Amino acid sequence: KFAMVAPDVQIEDGKGTILISSEEGETEANNHRKLSDFGIRNGTRLQADDFLQDYTLLINVLHSEDLEKDVEFEVVGDTPERIGPKPSEPTPRNISNGSDDGAQPSTSTGNRQ
Repeated sequence: KFAMVAPDVQIEDGKGTILISSEEGETEANNHRKLSDFGIRNGTRLQADDFLQDYTLLINVLHSEDLEKDVEFEVVGDTPERIGPKPSEPTPRNISNGSDDGAQPSTSTGNRQ
């Protein structure tokens, strides 16, 4: 639903409890468990990081009895508009005399002694 490629999801409980890991097999034992097994209740906050796409989502879990039939969850709020890594922003550089070390050519006109 969030277009994540390799997410890591942890409970913001101060313990660093990881629900989903991008490392294969690391959290496979969690797949059959319910959120309540982890103490996740109404108002719990989760943090989902996707390092491959360089973005983080904060997810607030809210209980609702008003979902449509056969709907298990609903996402409310802003969702990602694009999929894929961030385009790299070019770094402005001032290159002088073939060097990018920032040194400027001498403009001195004084007499050497």
